[in-house]
This record gives sequence, C-alpha cells and structure tokens, in this order.
Amino acid sequence: MHGWIILDKPLGLGSTQAVSAVKRALRQSGAGKWKVGHGGTLDPLATGVLPVAVGEATKLAGRMLDSDKIYDFTIGFGVQTDTLDLEGKEIAASGHRPTLADVEGVLPRFTGPIEQAPPAYSAILIDGQRAYDLARAGQDVEMKTRAITIHNLAISSPQRGEDSTACPQSGLAKLGEEAAAEKINEITLTAHVSKGTYIRSLARDIALALGTVGHVTMLRRVKAGPFTLETAISLDKLDEAARGGGIAQLMLPLTAGLDDIPALAVSPDDALALRQGKVLVGKPHTGLMLAMEGDTPVALVEASGPEIRVVRGFNL
Repeated sequence: MHGWIILDKPLGLGSTQAVSAVKRALRQSGAGKWKVGHGGTLDPLATGVLPVAVGEATKLAGRMLDSDKIYDFTIGFGVQTDTLDLEGKEIAASGHRPTLADVEGVLPRFTGPIEQAPPAYSAILIDGQRAYDLARAGQDVEMKTRAITIHNLAISSPQRGEDSTACPQSGLAKLGEEAAAEKINEITLTAHVSKGTYIRSLARDIALALGTVGHVTMLRRVKAGPFTLETAISLDKLDEAARGGGIAQLMLPLTAGLDDIPALAVSPDDALALRQGKVLVGKPHTGLMLAMEGDTPVALVEASGPEIRVVRGFNL
C-alpha cells in the first residue's frame, strides 16, 4: 500500500479530515494502519484534486506541495470579506461593476512573475503564530508580499445577470461589443499558478484593479502536479471500495507522483548502495532522477556530474 489516492474533495471538508477519511478507509478495507499525508491543503470551501499519499509515497508529499496547480475560481464583485471568501464577514462594499472587457484588460497585469500579499486568514507563521489565529483574535495582521508566478490566467465563464456563458479569454470578440461592455456581477477564471499562490488574494487584487472589491465565491482545484480530476475519486467511491476490500485498485503507484522525473536504471548492487545512503559514481548526469531496480523504485536521487546522491530513499 505505497502510492496515491487522488480525492475529489467535497465542499465543507478540510484537508486533514480528508486524510482521516483515507485512514479509516484503509483500516476498513483490512489494509491496517499506514502513514498517510496530503500533497497540498485545500480550504473547506474549496473542492477538487487533493493528492493523498500512502506509505512510502508520503516522502514525496513535500515535493507535491511545491508543484504547480490549476484552479477554476469565481470572483463575486461588490463585497470584500475578511477571509476573502464566502466564510467571512463583509469589510468593504462597492456599487461599481466591471465589464467583461474590463476584466480582459487587467488580466495581463496578473500574469507572469508578480508580488502577492497572502490573506490574513492563512496558515502562514508570524512570530511563531498562525496568521489566522491572530486575525481571529482581532489583531491587525500585516502580511508581507511574496514572489509568485501566474503561468496562465484566462476567463472561463462570465456571469451576466442570471445567465452564465462560457467564454475563453481569446473569444471575447465572438460575443460582440455590446456583450463585452455589459456590467457583470461575477466572473469565473482559470489560473495555472506556482507554489505559494493564494487564489483568494488573486481575486481580491483583480477586483481592486477593476475599481471595485470582491471575494471568492467558488474555488475548485482541477490539477495538482501531475494529478487531475480524471483520476480523482469521490469519498463515496472510496467508502464503497473500502467496504468491498478493493481500495488497492483505486491507488496510483508511488511513481505516479514523479512522472516528470527521468528514470535511472540501477543494478542490484547499486540499489543496495543507494539504500545504504552511499554516493554512486558513474556516467555524468544532471538533476533529479528516479533510481529504479527493475520495476521497484529505490530512491529519488540528485545527480551532479558523475556523483549521484540520495534525496529520498524508499523502503520497498
């Protein structure tokens, strides 16, 4: 039981609760106790891809946290909340509403390397305390900006009155000038972002750039590292598999989290040396690789010239 269970996390469930659900499912299926961890926090009000690592795959959870992610999210214009989502209380309001053309015009300002101030209601440590604990205690929390990268940001579904119309960023011309100039109450965007990006902050800043305020009303992660919704399962399906003893069939292999890493075939003797933490010397290589003894992952290794050193070893 070493691998990944990719959950389609439902609304209202925290990431820690999702991990607990996987632990219960493993026990219920007869697999016993295993180390379990997630590869990237999702707020309770967010849904979508939550990679859950089991067994030796937990050694790769930190690498998953550093991976790029893709989100669909909706900005509701006119109200800003203290949490920057539906959970918080209103702290600012504006009667101004942007047009679709306005939104298209500001998106390039939020694409590429940018500086972003995280939300006060976040898990970032400030003098040893979580920012959200300080914010909930009523303290004025000053969040320092950090460098992030928005690889791509596109309009996916503007809201005009009661009707939602799919509209790629490049397809505004098809709507006509009248539609593009119509005021909108909310808009759904798709963002491909680097680690450390807060979608709630992105929504706040986009709304401010449009001369109004806003907050996230919907957030769904559609991709985390190599994992997508195509391989994600619901908690109901997980529970059904656990009751039938078939949870292993839902798991992806440990190597699924390393699809972008080249493999390095090693001999049994070299595999033993790596398991002992020794440095291999061989043909010159550069960068991260996955050392494989046949079909068995041995270690995530870092190569620099002829030397190959263990980054993470697997007890398989």
